Amino acid sequence: MAALERCGDRATPQMIHAFEQFNHGEYWHQHETLETVWRAEQDESIRNFYKGILQVGVGFHHITRRNYRGAVKVLTRGINYLRPYAPRCMGVEVQRLIDEATQVLEQVHAFGPDRIDEIKITELPRVHYKME
Repeated sequence: MAALERCGDRATPQMIHAFEQFNHGEYWHQHETLETVWRAEQDESIRNFYKGILQVGVGFHHITRRNYRGAVKVLTRGINYLRPYAPRCMGVEVQRLIDEATQVLEQVHAFGPDRIDEIKITELPRVHYKME
């Protein structure tokens, strides 16, 4: 089954829990939750969707830890994982997450390693989703 076909599926309760963890700034916990979903998924065509959200969250975690190199590396990877699933997948506004995470990545680059602490953690993007 192709990734775009799977994008019409509903998010599982475990995924929704991970989205809520992400949205509450619990980035490491969302990583653990989504990693469980990702590892259990047999369909290779949709696994990168989970990994993309997971990686964006880990990138934000690196920002909270003031880890410039980690933030750049993981945010870039997460954004790239998400691209094939835009604009929307499993109720998630993927394009919005890509756009907002890209803005954060640009901000990280602009501030550099010495000023990464100026990024407002409370203003980091959220996973916007709608359950049908």
